[in-house]
Amino acid sequence: MGDRILGAVCLVIAAAMGWGARSYTAEFSYEPVGPRAFPELLAALLALGGAWLLVRGARHSAASSTPQLAATHALDVRAVAWCAIATLVYGALFQTLGFVLATALMALPVGRAFGGSWRQVALGGAGLGVSLYLLFDKVFDVILPTGVLAFVLGGR
Repeated sequence: MGDRILGAVCLVIAAAMGWGARSYTAEFSYEPVGPRAFPELLAALLALGGAWLLVRGARHSAASSTPQLAATHALDVRAVAWCAIATLVYGALFQTLGFVLATALMALPVGRAFGGSWRQVALGGAGLGVSLYLLFDKVFDVILPTGVLAFVLGGR
């Protein structure tokens, strides 16, 4: 039941993000994709995730109830709480730390909440931060904050 509720909430948030992003325009073209591409992409990914949770939740609700189900539910609540806290901290530190470092650090509690080892989440977070930065900076030509890494990346 919790998966379906979370899926429905994700779909509502995705719809609100998409609706809000449609008015994002630049007075002059400084980026090829424009300012609304990133929130629209996030809204689409969030909607896909929400739809997946709705389908997955419907399939799993037919499963029989076991003592392990209560333990799994408690783990899911903790994982969602860690993800929410990590997202809030990510938003607060995004400008200061920069995209790469903030993304890599956010991956740590999120990855650990879902059972990743320290090595896995550290490598995955570093890879995620660097690869997404390169994707947005080099391919999409979207300027992202470099934060404390500005001196390494040439003062941008």
